[in-house]
Amino acid sequence: MRFVSAEQVARRAGVSRSAVSRTFTPGASVAPATREKVLRAAEELGYHVNDLARGVLNNQSRLVGIVATKPEVGFRAYLTAALAKALIRRGSVPILINTGQTEEELLAAQKTLIGHRAEATIILSGSPPASFFELAKRNGQPVVMIGRSEPDADHVHAGNAEASIEAARLLIRAGRRRLAFAGSHSATPSILERQIAFVAEVEYHGQSVAIAHGADSDYEGGVMAGRALLAESERPDAVFCANDLIAFGVMDVVRREGNLRIPEDLAVIGFDDVPQAAWLNYGLTTFRQDPVVMAQRAVDLLERRLADPDGEPGRERVVPEIVVRESFVPQP
Repeated sequence: MRFVSAEQVARRAGVSRSAVSRTFTPGASVAPATREKVLRAAEELGYHVNDLARGVLNNQSRLVGIVATKPEVGFRAYLTAALAKALIRRGSVPILINTGQTEEELLAAQKTLIGHRAEATIILSGSPPASFFELAKRNGQPVVMIGRSEPDADHVHAGNAEASIEAARLLIRAGRRRLAFAGSHSATPSILERQIAFVAEVEYHGQSVAIAHGADSDYEGGVMAGRALLAESERPDAVFCANDLIAFGVMDVVRREGNLRIPEDLAVIGFDDVPQAAWLNYGLTTFRQDPVVMAQRAVDLLERRLADPDGEPGRERVVPEIVVRESFVPQP
């Protein structure tokens, strides 16, 4: 590929190379007539400023790394997309760093993160190790965490505890007496927080909770958790699922293999409100995390950190709201 150069624009406009540079440098001095000729030539040739080269020269970059493990799965996919849009609106260039899961993949991702001299890093909930945060901080990169916490880092946190407590109270108020929680063995910090808060609230009301875990926090994990719940000596009549993907697996299993009716025999509540939750086959009552809101809060924290590098860590908490569908209708 041969991109149009500033030198070509200068020749077409009949001006110096430096005049082209000043035209595309905010605040630089250039005569109005010269600016008009340069802009016209640039449009005719299809010229765009080489931001990458400019960033290298100024030791400054508009690249922002989005670090995630399995960014294609569940709510994380929608959050990643929302972050990319928010960063582009800001004028940044988002780079997705998929950490992978092997040691070699993690090492390659770390090298990419620093090698591109990103302006900042946003780390999503999941399993990127703390070394990503430490490496970014050592290199002077601002870091924003979403759904997880590290000391001295800005972070956006979902109201996991608030939603989980509300789920427990709504189920108990509706007269459900055999409650369960469906999670996973590979739980993220957010999912663990949901489990702990839900169990604590149910036990506070004098009831016990059956806990079922799948291998991972995905549909297959939900299938495993659903089968474990069906195997309980006393079958639950309500289940709070750590996320919507797990809920989908649980719902399919209890209907197909347990011949149970939802919500008559088993009430189901999820967490995230991914688009599939509204599908007719699920009609899942769930707590909505808004990826657009969370992404914008992360970008706002990033802006604040760049403006005040030595300021106190910023904390943003976004509390999910329940979206009621057919899988569970709370009592008024």
